[in-house]
Amino acid sequence: MTMTRRSFIGQVAAGTILSSAMGRAAGRKINKLGLQLYTVRTEMEKDFEGTLAKVAAAGYQEVEFAGYFNQEPKKVRAILDRHKLVAPSAHVDYATVETKLAQAIDASHVIGHKFLVNPWIDEDARKQPDIWKRVAATFNKAGETCHKAGIQFAYHNHHFEFVPVGGVKPFDVLLKECDSSLVKMELDLCWIAVAKEDPLTYFQRYPGRFPLVHVKGLKKIPEGQPPVPFDQAIPNITEVGTSDIIDWTRIFSHASQAGIQHYFVEHDQPASPFDSVRTSAQYLHQLTF
Repeated sequence: MTMTRRSFIGQVAAGTILSSAMGRAAGRKINKLGLQLYTVRTEMEKDFEGTLAKVAAAGYQEVEFAGYFNQEPKKVRAILDRHKLVAPSAHVDYATVETKLAQAIDASHVIGHKFLVNPWIDEDARKQPDIWKRVAATFNKAGETCHKAGIQFAYHNHHFEFVPVGGVKPFDVLLKECDSSLVKMELDLCWIAVAKEDPLTYFQRYPGRFPLVHVKGLKKIPEGQPPVPFDQAIPNITEVGTSDIIDWTRIFSHASQAGIQHYFVEHDQPASPFDSVRTSAQYLHQLTF
């Protein structure tokens, strides 16, 4: 059954993701727009520098890495410099956080990352008892190591972190158990919408904890109880501002409260990667909040 706009708004807490053409007093804009390079991963494999050049030409000033595609850090930095890009952040997997963090920090210093972000906890690990408290302890340790090296550690969510385990949401466990100065959050504003949660609730409850956000459009909330299987959720991801139900003005108007410093566009499975990143950039460059 197709969900009406009215019933949708009621489910998602007073219009969390209401797509609205109504204006409001606004004046701020995103000064430096970023791209999570996972969006163009297939192109990066084929032409690393050429892809970064096209990203810059599409209107992005920042990028966030999800792997370097066998490129040496010095070469990565040189390519970024040539195309007037900076890379304030990179994703690192959980195994790297546990055993290879020093190497990731060394690469960060060369390339210029200020943030290292863990984006994923494997499903098998998530089934273990008290896993989220143990993850929080690991993150605190990683955060301390990063802090000593001048890097900020963070975690990136999907939707499963908002499904209670033993009556408590894993995302809340991380926010409560992690040291607020050592572990920040990169809030994926699409996945929190899929989970039927309001980002503003978290901004109010944990101000300043969200220096990074992922920005990607969502055509509709997938039916069913969270967590909706990924293969049902991902087809609903779209370009920002295109058939998109997320109210970006409402969310970004609370950027100061959230502590947002970097906005990274992402699309998990774009039909045409470069067309996708251009479309999202065009919308976000004209957005005021």
